[in-house]
Amino acid sequence: MRRVKGLAITLIGFIWVLQACTYKLSLNGASIPPNMKTIRVDFFENTAPLVVNNLSQLFTEALKSRIRNTTRLSIVTGEGADAVLSGTISDYNIAPVSVQATNNNTAPTADQTRLTITVNVKYVYDADKKLSFEQQFSKYKDFKGAIAPVEQALIADINKQLTEDIFNRAFANWD
Repeated sequence: MRRVKGLAITLIGFIWVLQACTYKLSLNGASIPPNMKTIRVDFFENTAPLVVNNLSQLFTEALKSRIRNTTRLSIVTGEGADAVLSGTISDYNIAPVSVQATNNNTAPTADQTRLTITVNVKYVYDADKKLSFEQQFSKYKDFKGAIAPVEQALIADINKQLTEDIFNRAFANWD
């Protein structure tokens, strides 16, 4: 009986400690202020010199999906959101990473190529200005061969990396 009573007290204490930590800790590591209920995610226009027609749509939707699937925030349009994420896709670059020599006096060819996507992000949270930021995020993925057959898969992978970094910067402030 004494053992069960001690276990019950320990369990109650553990639950109390967990409830005290709900502001900073959650299952996904996000630390969203309790009074933040809504966020507006603006369309990220592609201003890169090399333009992929659906990149803006894919990136914006990936960012919204990341927020929608891992937070309690409602994504809204128009004015009145508690926080706003906006920005541009400033670079879409395809460049050789390593070069392969050829035997027959022809120009060397790219053995591996790198696709890099860079976005400029502005996050504004009016209730606590110190959480707001303006920052550039850049991610890349290497590939072999032609870009055309793998481009959309590469974009999806890079978007996942970018949205993870942006999400962590906006909602996982551990300082």
